[in-house]
Amino acid sequence: MIGVINYKAGNITSVCNALDSIGADHIVSDEISQLDKAKKIIIPGVGEAHSAMTSLRELGLVDWLQEVQVPFLGICLGMQVLFTRSDERDTTCLGVIDGTIRRFITNETTEKLKIPHMGWNTVELKSENPLFAKIPSGSYFYFVHSYYAPMVNETTATTEYGAYFSSAIRKDNFYGVQFHPEKSGNQGLQILRNFIDLC
Repeated sequence: MIGVINYKAGNITSVCNALDSIGADHIVSDEISQLDKAKKIIIPGVGEAHSAMTSLRELGLVDWLQEVQVPFLGICLGMQVLFTRSDERDTTCLGVIDGTIRRFITNETTEKLKIPHMGWNTVELKSENPLFAKIPSGSYFYFVHSYYAPMVNETTATTEYGAYFSSAIRKDNFYGVQFHPEKSGNQGLQILRNFIDLC
């Protein structure tokens, strides 16, 4: 069973619909007693970092998330909160991965970029990540975000939008993707299947 964290932010309905479409048993909860029963955890991501972390603290989930031992998947904002901090309202995040989430900026070379980065873009694989089994490097996924994760040791895939950023990360049992697999067609569903298949 997959535990989908309800933290009053995120794309919960779409994620649950995607899980339903691939026959994945799941619950939606904000209670540790329920989430502790899950074999895997997903934290969806649509929203704003400060509000998300405030909600996680109010729910008493921060310490639990930092120490969770089962496979964990953060989607979009759910990936970003794994980092040390975010420039979005100067927010302290979970600190699982060392780094700061930055906002896309425009300059002389990127002035034509639209913010947020919204739509389909390629994901280039850089190192082994079981989430991408059966998915070729350069596949397209759907993005919606104004802030991005830097390149770090835990980066396993990158995407270019004015500059390169981390579009997938992995550290121990923690996985994150900046794109929305639940909105990315067959390749996105394969990401979720691969996550389910993690032992």
